[in-house]
Amino acid sequence: MPTEHPLLDISEIDIHIKAYLKQIGEITYRFPEHDSRCQSFRVVVDNQRWFVKHGNIPQTITWLKQAARFHTAVQHEALPRLHNTFTTADGFTLVYDWVDGEGLRPERELSDGEMHPRDRFCALPAAEIIDALNVIYNVHVLIEKRGFIAEDFYDGCIIYDFEKKRIHLYDFDQYHPAPFVNDRGRLYGSRRFMAPEEFQKGERIDEKTNVFMLGRTAFVLLANNSDSRNDWKGNEAMWQVAKKATNTDKQLRYQSVIEFVSAWYAAIAASNIPNV
Repeated sequence: MPTEHPLLDISEIDIHIKAYLKQIGEITYRFPEHDSRCQSFRVVVDNQRWFVKHGNIPQTITWLKQAARFHTAVQHEALPRLHNTFTTADGFTLVYDWVDGEGLRPERELSDGEMHPRDRFCALPAAEIIDALNVIYNVHVLIEKRGFIAEDFYDGCIIYDFEKKRIHLYDFDQYHPAPFVNDRGRLYGSRRFMAPEEFQKGERIDEKTNVFMLGRTAFVLLANNSDSRNDWKGNEAMWQVAKKATNTDKQLRYQSVIEFVSAWYAAIAASNIPNV
């Protein structure tokens, strides 16, 4: 009979998460506490690394269960696979694949003289950045098809493996079934990526909101968070697509993620950027 895996084959434990992880393996890194007050760990069990995320207050438990529903509906090679969920003595836990790479907004102290990972990413050749953006866009086309809307996507949700030139996205605790009404005023997220309606109570949050976020993602990654045309590493057609996507008037944006991404690929086809 196969041996039960202590992370993958359980549904509940009766002790606290940190004590359990120390009991079954080795915690090789504990991440600083998230703004959401979740706890996250890199854990090695039988020589395999896992990312374990735990919440122990009602709001974080709700968010983690929301992430579990999202991952049940949306699978993509750029998303770390969610392998299991289980309850603990005081909360709820998600178990993901560990993925290699560097967070573009790392939760660690940078060493003296170390280039910030986002600046390092933005200094890459335009073709490599565009390839990564295309993955982000393809993921969000799938997300739209599965009936979800993003909240709180920003460069802190991006892991990039500089050696393998591979991008991963994570932290989907705030992705909702589409659409929903802004009932809080300012929603969660980084102002650099947020549409005007994400600050206005009573506004509808829908596909056009995500179009804005994806357009802003292009400015953050292809122009290192600059709105200046002089800093833009794409071509003019791509610039125009990103500008339309980030119009403050929702009705003047692309009306869906699919429409935006189709326009984006058409603009790339007109590119004179090598290898794009």
